[in-house]
Amino acid sequence: MLAGFDLQHTSYGWAEALAQAGYDVFMMDLQGSGRSPRPRMEDPCNVNPKQQAAVTPPLSGPRTASYPFVLTNSQSDQDELSTVVEYIRALRDVSKVALIGWSAAAFAMGPYAVRNPGKVESLFLLAPIFPPAGPPDPPTLPAPGFPTHVLTYPGLDQAWSNEVHCATQREPGMIDVAWAALMENDPIGRTWGKIDASTGKPAGASRYRNFVSWGWNSTTAGQGGVLGGSVPVLIVHGEFDRTANTTPPNPAVPALDFHVPALYNAITGPHKLLVTVKCAGHSMPWEVQHKNLHNVSKHWLKHTNVGGKTNGLFDMDLNGAISPSP
Repeated sequence: MLAGFDLQHTSYGWAEALAQAGYDVFMMDLQGSGRSPRPRMEDPCNVNPKQQAAVTPPLSGPRTASYPFVLTNSQSDQDELSTVVEYIRALRDVSKVALIGWSAAAFAMGPYAVRNPGKVESLFLLAPIFPPAGPPDPPTLPAPGFPTHVLTYPGLDQAWSNEVHCATQREPGMIDVAWAALMENDPIGRTWGKIDASTGKPAGASRYRNFVSWGWNSTTAGQGGVLGGSVPVLIVHGEFDRTANTTPPNPAVPALDFHVPALYNAITGPHKLLVTVKCAGHSMPWEVQHKNLHNVSKHWLKHTNVGGKTNGLFDMDLNGAISPSP
């Protein structure tokens, strides 16, 4: 999403940093998030029923979704990614592209790379969502439910604050900077919610898709030795990330039990690294470690290694120094 990869605030633009380093950078939003198309999603009744209070007005009370199904799924996500990859390959006349994904992007990028190793130069996954025992097969589609979740300012503030444990982890006011960027990229969502008496404007809600996933688990990650084999993999996550690492574990619901180190362990190829970033959470691109994140990604794209290493577990401190994990 633009707010994450290209936050236009001082030095935070990740995509801009890579472009300035000489790389052709392309960004994509999967359908239903960011600036991507949102079919049937303008109707606020299509929001998660538990979240509909956040869109009052224009809703006056709970309503049944006019499209009572989940919006996208693992196959449609990979199809969208494939379309973008083919566009870039044709536009730049290259055979392979390097993929960088944050959070739930792993659901599409991981399986896509396994299936299309001849088109993927390398894979950089930041805070990847990975359920080791996730479902292998699709449910009956379309899956019943609703197409849209919404994130509110208080929700973002609480989730992010729960992962801030260093005094200098984020700059003052970054919650407002990030929220403004999210609102800038959601022309419908920013018109929803109660009117703020101090500004006279709606509180706003950041819409993002509801999707159903399958086929991203320990079996897939190790399939054929592709990941870590012909497709080098770098995994980076923050030491305080409790979004991509379910704490405590939730084995009773395998599809929602996420563990970043388990992805490293599941990859069977030898060209794999896991870097744990100190004083960082799931929102690392908006935190003080963002410059080190930019630097390690630039180094990875050029050399497909970290500090000369192509395998192993490492920590990164606030100075960007890499050392073996204890």
